Amino acid sequence: MASTCSRVRPSIERSFKEGVVAVTVTAAKVPPAPLDPTEVALALRPFGEARMLPRAAYLEDVVLAWERDHLFDGWVCVGRAEDVPLGGLAAESLGGYGVLLTRDRDGELRAFENACRHRGHELLPCGGSATAKAIVCPYHAWSYRFDGTLRGAPGFKRVPGFDPADFSLRSLDVREWHGWVFVDRAGGGGSFEEHIGALESIVAPYDGEALVTPAVHEYDVAANWKVLIENFQECYHCPMIHPELCRVSPPESGDNIEQDGDWVGGWMDLRTGAETMSLDGRSGGTAIARLDDHERRTVMYVAVLPNLLLSLHPDYVMTHVLTPLAPDRTRVRCSWAFPREVAEGAGFDPAYAVDFWDLTNRQDWAACESVQRGMRAPGYEPGPMAPNEDGVHHFVRFVAEAYLGREGERAV
Repeated sequence: MASTCSRVRPSIERSFKEGVVAVTVTAAKVPPAPLDPTEVALALRPFGEARMLPRAAYLEDVVLAWERDHLFDGWVCVGRAEDVPLGGLAAESLGGYGVLLTRDRDGELRAFENACRHRGHELLPCGGSATAKAIVCPYHAWSYRFDGTLRGAPGFKRVPGFDPADFSLRSLDVREWHGWVFVDRAGGGGSFEEHIGALESIVAPYDGEALVTPAVHEYDVAANWKVLIENFQECYHCPMIHPELCRVSPPESGDNIEQDGDWVGGWMDLRTGAETMSLDGRSGGTAIARLDDHERRTVMYVAVLPNLLLSLHPDYVMTHVLTPLAPDRTRVRCSWAFPREVAEGAGFDPAYAVDFWDLTNRQDWAACESVQRGMRAPGYEPGPMAPNEDGVHHFVRFVAEAYLGREGERAV
């Protein structure tokens, strides 16, 4: 599995000859994480021998700071495309700072650092949205067009040497992918197509760009973001804490997938007679049109690294967007999306899906928070992985390779 986390960084050397710029690309290695490399290496052993990541990876501020610089510096998900309507603005937090999204009347989506070029005030509170004709800073009323160019700066019209062209908003690379928005906050994410890899063909039939989202829940979980993804990648725990889930989906069913791209995932079966994941197994909607027989009888669980969890059901798609706030705290924005004709139909109620997963989520969060507390024990040492935790191994191997600063094979 290729990894943007372990990619090389380009450094540019220019030489000038006869007016031509020659560009030489050299490799600038990612520095290793502030962890004992011998402990990290235990996670890279073959499946069956590997251990979990070092205890400090879940507890230390310096590790989270490294992760923000080297795991969350490429393509990260900031939410659903429908959250940014025509002529609209939206701001999302990436944990350390915010991203401002705009969509002009022609439908073009752009992303910027959520900081005014005057004094750095946020242009829109993170988590907020608005419709507007311009972006106006609420501090000193500097205003910007939707393309980020400076429109007005009160009091600067006659200031010698002041050129509005020098003070456009700092732009970020942005992509819409099947209804989700991704930004590359540091410009180090490389090709988005390589980031997604083989996941494109798996997600495409669910027509995510045509779905609408009538329900959103936000959770503040007292656990490290990696603990949440590790929990998502296995159902070894399901018989112990998810009786409702086990009634509609056999916990030992399905298989994990390892293909190209920065993601890990796998599928599980629905029990005979169950139409979807709900408390009684019945659907309150209809199956997504382009799914094949296998997709209508399974649920696909995917972690698009580093922060997007997708649960692809026969009749709806559930999304979790993770934002690390501290080593022991993660904000989770969970949303449920359905085909438009279903969601906008008379009498439709998404509760059949929302209630099931809100219950299941809370069961998971309680377990993850207990794991986080348990890892604070001074004598805790990472344990082995069970035979059906190969999805966890895929994930911790991905992170461990990044921690060691290993070079990827992507072209610069």
